[in-house]
This record gives sequence, structure tokens and C-alpha cells, in this order.
Amino acid sequence: MSKPTPEVYEQGKGMDAHNQVMREIRSRKEASYDPHEPTRVWLDEDNTPTGVKNSLTIILNTGGCRWARAGGCTMCGYVAESVDGGSVSHEALMNQIDVCLEHESENADEPAELIKIYTSGSFLDEREVDAESRRAIAETFADRERIVLESLPDFVDREKIGDFTQYGIDTDIAIGLETATDRVRHDCVNKYFDFADFEDACAEAATADAEAGDDADAGIKAYLLMKPPFLTESEAVEDMIASIERCADVDGCHTVSMNPCNVQRYTMVDELYFNDGYRPPWLWSVAHVLEETADIDAIVVSDPVGHGSDRGPHNCQECDDLVQKAIKDFGLRQDPTVFEQVSCECELTWETVMERERSFNQPLTR
Repeated sequence: MSKPTPEVYEQGKGMDAHNQVMREIRSRKEASYDPHEPTRVWLDEDNTPTGVKNSLTIILNTGGCRWARAGGCTMCGYVAESVDGGSVSHEALMNQIDVCLEHESENADEPAELIKIYTSGSFLDEREVDAESRRAIAETFADRERIVLESLPDFVDREKIGDFTQYGIDTDIAIGLETATDRVRHDCVNKYFDFADFEDACAEAATADAEAGDDADAGIKAYLLMKPPFLTESEAVEDMIASIERCADVDGCHTVSMNPCNVQRYTMVDELYFNDGYRPPWLWSVAHVLEETADIDAIVVSDPVGHGSDRGPHNCQECDDLVQKAIKDFGLRQDPTVFEQVSCECELTWETVMERERSFNQPLTR
């Protein structure tokens, strides 16, 4: 795995301090999970470089992200849903895939063109998903058009991508970059790698793409975090616009997914939220970022999880569903004029927050 400079590991400071806090918070988890059942599975539709596709999204239940076991990211509660013990057998992982295929057959008219597989960690980390399972999953979905696989940049290499492209499946690696700003990623998100590592992963995907020739495409989908803790609303918006633009300039990165932060259990964000130190982003901020980046050379999408709730991205509750619908519509059509059709009195409050909120008084409003 990539290693930050020694200073961030100085005892009681930087990432060491973050990790100490996160390990204590995560230790409060009491639930246990069945290794033969996926964490979640659902059907949807997604925008891809080859158009809008029906999708089957799978969150495999694995031993969880190895960085999360050290402490992990300040906002990520997915590790709390991982199997205890740190590993899941090949048989159990394939049982999970069978459950997902059964869900698809019962709820979809035809097989999804797009498969999205997440693990609450890194699918390409062989401590989570061993090579045998990875290759068996590739064979299982060999008849689909495109697959998205989640991974930290450390584990991205052309050979692993080749396990999928050899079947003619267009293969995208989804990387939780969170931000293009290294200091924000380290200090606010507590993520250890640098933007340069993301660029290296994009280069690996570009090489895999070239090796696949005309049989399949390979690329990178960057996941960015809208409003990590410790940033004001305006700082978060500014950082997100700059991050999307910077990602779009990297060869091999064809899609940017902006994920507005939501408050998950067993996280530092959860602690801040209950002590009045954090508010999830405004949906107006999400819409503004999408409008400002609509003309970049990449697909930019956002699907705010938990929208309209106090723990998710929200406005005033009166307009949340309407703005969410516009955000979803933009993701499919990439047309910023959809936002001209939504308005609400609370937009003035959001503008005031953008103008007046400072680090010492955030959140300025709930």
C-alpha cells in the first residue's frame, strides 16, 4: 500500500490520532453478518461512456477494507457491515453472487447490461477477494457489456483488469479518491494515498485498455466526497469543482461520481454530527457543482444517498425530492438546464451559508 510521509504517523498526531479515534468508535459495533449473504444488492440505471445502461449493483460482504481496520476514513461506516475475522472463503463469496443473480432474475425483465461490484473496501485486494474468486466472478459475468469494480489505487494493475477484459467486458475501476487535494484527503478524510497514486492507477487502466485492443475498454471512475468534515460549505464546493476538473484532465479517467457525504454510524462524522459539529451538504451545493462542471470532458454524476434526511444531503425538506430528481436527471442526460426548473425559498438560506459560514461557526445552520 502507498505510504504517506513519516510525519503523518507521528504518535498522537495526524493520521495516527485519527486512527486512534476511529478504532475506538468502530469497536462499538455489535452486529454480525452472514458471509454467505451480500451486504446489499439492487437494480438501477447508470450513465456510462457507451450510454445509459440498466445496472445490477452488488456490495459483497468481505472482511472489509484493510485501511479501515487500521482506523480508516472519517466518514466511512461500511466497515461496520463487514464479516468478523477479516476474510471470507471462495465458496461463501460465490454464494453471495448466486443470491444477487437470484435477486436479478426475480426483479428484472432481462439481465442487466452493467454490473457494479463493491466490497466496502477493495475488490482487487486479494486479502478481501482472492484471485480464484475474482476470476470466477469474471467468468460469471462474461456475457455482460460492462463491469465496475471498486478498489483503492494500490491494488489496480493491468493483469487483474485483464481477468475481465479477456472476456470482452468493458471494465471500469472505481477509485474512492474523495478529493484531488492531498491535504484535504489526508487531514479531513484520513485517507493515506496521494493524487499521484490515483494517476498511476489511471495509467495501469490505460495500459490494460491498450492490451485489450478492440475487444474491450478499460478505464477509471473517480469517486469524490462532497463536503468531508472540517470544511465549510463554500470550501467544500470550491474543492469539489477543482477536484472534478483535475480528474477530468487525467488520461484514463472518463467518469467522476460526486458522492455527497452522509452521516454513517461508527464514524468520526457521526461523532461530530451528534455534537453539532457537522451538517451534510446542501443539495443546492450538489446542483451548483454539477452546473459549474457540466462542460468538462468527462461524465459527471451524483446520486445523493439519504437525501432529504437530517443525516443525508438535504435542503429544507420541502424541495429535497424535486432537487434530487433534477440531480438524477442530470446524471443521465448531462444537461444543466434541468436545474433551471427547480427553485425554493431556502436557496436564499443556502446562499447566506455559502457567504458567511466560517470554520469557527460551522455548521451555520442545520
